[in-house]
Amino acid sequence: MAKKQVKPLKKLSTRDVQFFRIANRKGYATICKNHMTEGRTVYQAYSRLVKACKRSGFELPIKKAPQLPACKK
Repeated sequence: MAKKQVKPLKKLSTRDVQFFRIANRKGYATICKNHMTEGRTVYQAYSRLVKACKRSGFELPIKKAPQLPACKK
């Protein structure tokens, strides 16, 4: 059985990510490289975005909640 070739992920920074509060809903959203994710908190939306970008070949740094920037209102 052949081994699966692993492609190197392209690194991105948190400057490429936009955080904002969703109008008319509870929660926050993040956008990066045509990926949009939603979550109840900024941290939850960002952690979902990390997984979505990884599936497309991009790597975002894993951050804890206090390390994330404040979102726009």
